Amino acid sequence: MTPERFAYLADAYGADLQRWPAAERAAARGLLERGDAASLDALQQAQRLDSLLDSYQLAPPDPALARRIAASAGSARPVSFWSRYADWLSRIGFVGVGLAGIATGMLVVSLSLPLPTSSEALPSIFDQGDADIVFTVNAEESEQ
Repeated sequence: MTPERFAYLADAYGADLQRWPAAERAAARGLLERGDAASLDALQQAQRLDSLLDSYQLAPPDPALARRIAASAGSARPVSFWSRYADWLSRIGFVGVGLAGIATGMLVVSLSLPLPTSSEALPSIFDQGDADIVFTVNAEESEQ
């Protein structure tokens, strides 16, 4: 273990080696036993920080604040279905309008495309010029 790695672990896990990853503890103890100055300094800094963090006392909450929070929690009004979901319901309406527009556009494009002129194509209901072919195809099907 290098002194830089020791300092990084001391910053991350503190001065207590029992909090360090198990794989790193033996190497850290070996570095401390050799008396590496940088490692000892990093350990002292971590001990000072640990003692500052351990000595911090949180102030008790103000009783008036606790009463206001409890009072506001009890006075919650029920929210109606429509006011709760109005935002996403309006978005669904926009999606529906968009889908209807896409369907209308596809219908207009399909009706405005030219019809195939080859005799192998199936007849269309819009193709009035080949009425005898339509009846001929239908007659062949009924004979079978």
